[in-house]
Amino acid sequence: MSQIRGQLGITQRELAHHIGWGQPRIANYETGLRAPSLLVAQKIVQALNSLGAKVCIEDVFPSQN
Repeated sequence: MSQIRGQLGITQRELAHHIGWGQPRIANYETGLRAPSLLVAQKIVQALNSLGAKVCIEDVFPSQN
């Protein structure tokens, strides 16, 4: 997620604000401290796409084989 945010030029705070969350929540997902539920992952992907990305869940949260 951080790489996609970087490509868009947005901060964790900006992404979180767009979704209606606090910045620490985004940080926790990016560092792996918390794992998002499917609903949360969908919200993040929708927010990134509304901010200019063209991504799907697999792009933002790749499977960890």
